[in-house]
Amino acid sequence: MKRADGLAAKSVGVGFKAEHFDAIISERPALGFFEVHAENYMGGGGPPHRRLQAVRELYPLSLHGVGLNIGSPEPLDHAHLARLSALAARYEPALVSEHLAWSSHGGAYLNDLLPLPYDKETLSRVREHVDEVQTALKRRILMENPSTYVAFAETTMAETEFLAELARRTGCGLLLDVNNVFVSAANHGLDPHRYLADFPISAVGEIHLAGCADDADDAGLPLLIDAHNSPVREAVWTLYAEAIRRLGPAPTLIEWDNDAPAWRDLFAEARRAAAVMQAASRRNEPADAV
Repeated sequence: MKRADGLAAKSVGVGFKAEHFDAIISERPALGFFEVHAENYMGGGGPPHRRLQAVRELYPLSLHGVGLNIGSPEPLDHAHLARLSALAARYEPALVSEHLAWSSHGGAYLNDLLPLPYDKETLSRVREHVDEVQTALKRRILMENPSTYVAFAETTMAETEFLAELARRTGCGLLLDVNNVFVSAANHGLDPHRYLADFPISAVGEIHLAGCADDADDAGLPLLIDAHNSPVREAVWTLYAEAIRRLGPAPTLIEWDNDAPAWRDLFAEARRAAAVMQAASRRNEPADAV
């Protein structure tokens, strides 16, 4: 079974790290794809590109952007978009994705993925930006649901409603980050199962799984941080199985960007994702069964 993006539906991938290159090339692990942050490969050449080209000769790639600033009220950075387009043409990735967030303003890059108010004005602006990106790339992109720590008083739409409407208006797909669902729900006192039930699941082209970190806000209340520095939590595995029962098999990525583990540990997380996907796909149960 193939999806429109060209990846097998049951593909499981991991984020590519240079320190794992030798193990990947020598072992050629049974993985469906590797994902990289697009901004790390916007230079012209050198060792990063030599390694990535070697991986690309063996596996499909997914480009995951963090710098398009697609939620900003300002125009897109056309030079950045041109670099992304060139990178996509060079490596012909199976998937290209970005974040529903903004990260720069007035020429200053904030090195963070910041939340948006969900309202008609924001939807119109993000729709224009997504249309512009898809036109430049000549392909569909996937937009990721964010992890959030604050909410805007101006919000008039649920995040799931906003994403569904964005997909409908632009034809873009969605990247369902299950860890972000868990983190945001915990931080805002929401029910992650309700969020998944409302999510426009038919638009999902990829799923992300990751670990998070415990912290506290200024008032000393618990806060979860989308840190990508640890194994996937049990609660996230449960939500992932729930999502697969609704959607069916879908390309799934283990994100472990910080404090990168030994290759065997990262590969073990990928194997667990494959096992959970297989088990959940076999269960013909309602989406709200856990």
